[in-house]
Formats: sequence, structure tokens, C-alpha cells
Amino acid sequence: MQLKLILHPINIEYNIIYFIYRFNTLDMKEFIKFIFVVLVPISIIMIITVEYNGDLDRDYYATSKIKIQKKVIPVDHSKFEVLQKDFKKPQEITEACLSCHNGRGKEFMKTEHWQWHNMDSVAGKGYEDLGKRNILNNFCIGVNANEKLCSLCHAGYGYGDKNFDFHNQNNIDCLVCHDKTGTYKKSKPGTGPNTGSGNPSPKVDLQKVVQSIGLPQRNNCGTCHYKGGGGNNVKHGDLEMALNKCTRDVDVHMAYDKKNMQCTDCHETHNHKISGQLYTVSSSNKNKVTCEKCHTATPHKSKLLNNHYEQIACQTCHIPVYAKVNPTKIYWDWSTAGKLKDGKPYTEWSKDKLHEYDSKHGTAVFGKNLKPDYVWFNGTADHHLIDEKIADTSQPLVLNKLFGSYKDNVKPSDSSHRSKIWPVKIMKGKQIYDPVNKLLIQPKLVGSKGSGAYWADFDWNASAKKGMEYIGLPYSGKYAFIKTEGFWPINHMVSPSDKSLSCTECHSKDGRLQKPNDFYLPGRNYSSIIDTGGIIFMLLVLLGVIIHGFMRIVSSKKTQH
Repeated sequence: MQLKLILHPINIEYNIIYFIYRFNTLDMKEFIKFIFVVLVPISIIMIITVEYNGDLDRDYYATSKIKIQKKVIPVDHSKFEVLQKDFKKPQEITEACLSCHNGRGKEFMKTEHWQWHNMDSVAGKGYEDLGKRNILNNFCIGVNANEKLCSLCHAGYGYGDKNFDFHNQNNIDCLVCHDKTGTYKKSKPGTGPNTGSGNPSPKVDLQKVVQSIGLPQRNNCGTCHYKGGGGNNVKHGDLEMALNKCTRDVDVHMAYDKKNMQCTDCHETHNHKISGQLYTVSSSNKNKVTCEKCHTATPHKSKLLNNHYEQIACQTCHIPVYAKVNPTKIYWDWSTAGKLKDGKPYTEWSKDKLHEYDSKHGTAVFGKNLKPDYVWFNGTADHHLIDEKIADTSQPLVLNKLFGSYKDNVKPSDSSHRSKIWPVKIMKGKQIYDPVNKLLIQPKLVGSKGSGAYWADFDWNASAKKGMEYIGLPYSGKYAFIKTEGFWPINHMVSPSDKSLSCTECHSKDGRLQKPNDFYLPGRNYSSIIDTGGIIFMLLVLLGVIIHGFMRIVSSKKTQH
């Protein structure tokens, strides 16, 4: 009996009948061919299709082997006689500390936390004097002429102007980093029994604090780093007071009921030099904190995801949103400042608490649960220097351009620091500048009425004149406002693995990775050459399978004859 059936390209039931019939008429040699040529490939495809689970790609090697060494100070400072005295000045406390911890003062005075500046290499510019004292931002703009307020976050006593003695180690504030009571605070400018800025608040029980000294905890670091820019979470977006006691959904590392890691567990310190780079005031790829130090470069069981490490920073997938608990400022327009009601400054908030007008600061916009922007970044940055001319005032001025590109990923100039896609907060604003001299203006903001301080006199011209005189740069007498942008890499608020990005959140037409767009991303981009070529290839494969099947059937008929 001759076989009259042939394979149907769509009708599956028809094909099953054919395979059953063929199975009954096969000899052993044909049966083996049937298994390996037909059944095995179909079985593999079916298993892959049915059993694939994308969540398996989120599986990681066990982190139980990662040991965090919890350090403690093995002494009770309340027992030391030198700390029992009634301290009249905060400098006396530092002198007492250094009587035992000799050499630590000179050690600390070499750090950026003390000096607020550092020499760093900037691509195309050479070594430049950077840091908070020499770089302007689009938050409170700059330290110079405003030290009395800014010194609230300086680890020293008396930093009230540029004549502060940075060489006197007794001016170091040991307590702001080492207080374990959680009660230590700096005094507001011009208040307190101790003259000068950055001194302890008169409400602080210095005896209690000085006898309760320990290693820095999150709340010590957060005293300054949480509240930069004028309030909680204003600047960074991923550093805020909620981290002092948070759950894993906010940050897997700092969750108080799990890892409960302290800042210094990652930001290790040697000779008071704390590891980590803040790219709004630094520029080189050194002294960095990396995920790989604990998690290695291959933390996933999925080879596919580990391969992403070459192009994507860990933070890109594992920090899908920032400002999770409290909002962060994303826009600040200084040009609208100065409006008064009945001759007095005022503040207004929108109902959702995300839009603010303040006479002293102008208009602000906040955001919460924000998706980051994404850029290529190789760990180095450019900076618009305080005395640098603005090249094009018609475009937003980028204050700290992050260097990186797709080309630098494929063929990196430094193979150990190739460009990767990083999540960032882009802070946008409008700030004062000199349209004649093409310079950003350092305004004087803080001071008494009649001093030219903007927050007292609300006179931009007087504020600009005083500020530029203070730093020794020219002022034409003309001012305007220019759009600016600042880039803040996101590193904290790491989500649990099951909350990290899925493949389709980037690999899709409307996914979050719309930029950078200087490379082909499957699922996002369309290329007529690639897509048409792929369709043609698939059609050729299908045609080849049909021709092969047809020839096998014809050959089978001839064999039976």
C-alpha cells in the first residue's frame, strides 16, 4: 500500500496521522532517524517554550559568604578623666581627643571632608582645584561668601569666612562624625554662646556626647549628606533620613531588620580618607566604591545577565526608582525669587507638596518614586569651573558633564573603566550669571540687612557684586539667568532582586531606555536592514525545511517502488 499523505504546513492533526502511519511502517534504521531528526528537536523546542521562566534569570549566587565585619570601639569613653571636665569651648573637646588620638588631627586635615577642595584631573583641562569651595551648583549655588550657613555641614568649628584657619587641628569637629547619642547638632548661624559658625548648638549636652563616642553610623553621615541643598533628600534623591530605619523595599543593604549595613561598610575609611566619589565636585575614576567588591563581576547564575555587566552598571537594573519615601528637588528657578507679600518674604506649596514658591529661593519642583535618566559613564567627569567662560548662553549649561559613550564601551580608552549605562538624577534649574563677562555669578545669600545678602535685601545686583568681589572675579553690573543642568549618579536605594528591572522594561519600543540612543537595542530600535534580513533568513529556513521534507517523501516513494 502506497502512502498518499504528505505534511501539511498548518494542520497539526493531519501531520500527527502521518507520523503515526509512518511509525508503523518504519524499519529500525528509519525509526532511529525519526527520533533524532524529528522527535528530539521538537521535544527540545517544546521544553524551552513551556518550561522557560524569566524569574530564573533573577537567581543569584548565595550572598551568605559575603561577611560584613562589624567594628566596635573597645573602650568606654565615659571612664576617661580628660573627658570629665566642663568644656567652655568646642575646641577644648578636640584638644582632649587629640591628647590620646595623636596624629589623627593632621591626618584628617588632609581630607576633602575638612578642606572642601582637592586637586583632581579633568580631561582636556589638566589638574584643577575642585571641590565645594571652587565649584558652583544649581542648588544653593556656592559656599563662598555664604560660609556661615554652609558650615552647618563642615566638620569644623568657626568656618565663617575665607579667613578660617584650616591649619589649626583644634578647629576639627570630632563629634559630628563620632557622636553615638543622636543628639549632637550644629548651631544656626549667629546663634549660641560660642562665636563663629559650625559650633555646637547650645541645646546639646556636650558632657553626654563627648563621653558617648563611637564609630560613624548612618545618622552621623546623614546629618550632612541627607540634608544638602536645604532639606531632606533635596540634592541626591537616593540619600535621605528614611534610610536610618528602612525596609528592604527602600534599600536592601540598609534595611534595619536585615543587613542593617552602615555607610562605612561600603565607604571604607583609611587614615580618615573615606572611599567614594561625588561627581558634582570630583572628576577622576579613583577611590570609588563598587558593587563588585562584594558581589563580584558575575553575581547571577544566568550567563546572559552576567554578560550585561560589560555594558550596564549594576545600579541600572537594581535601582529602578529613587526618592522612594520623600520627594527630591528636580528643578530650581532662581529667576522668580524676590516676590514679597506686604513687604515680607513668603512660602507657598501646592496641594501635592511637589511644587513650591519661596521668596528667598524662587520656584521649585519636586518628584517622588522617580525613574532615573540614563547616560553612558566611564567614571570621569568634566566641570564648569568658577572662572570659566560660558561658551553658549542659548543652551543649558552642563555643570558636570559625565564622560562616556557607546564607542568607549566597545573600544574603551581605559579597559578597566569602560563606559557603562548608569542611572542618574538630572537636576535642572535657572541661576544667575553675568551676560557681559559670560561668567556664572557667585551671589552672597547669607547676611544681615544692608550687607548685600540676597536673603536679607532681595537685591540681585547687590548680591552679585558682593559675591564676585569676595572671590576676586569681575562683575559687569549686568545680570541675567541661564538654564543649567547637574548630573547626580544614583547609587543608593537598591531594590530587592524581584523588584529589579525585567528585560522588557528596556528591550521594548516604549521602554525606559530611550536614551542613550547611540546604539542598536533589540526590542527598542527598528532597522530595516536587520529586520528584513531576519525575516528573509527565517523564510529561507522554512523553505529549506519544506523542500527537505518534500524530497524525503519523494525519496521514500521511489524506495517503495
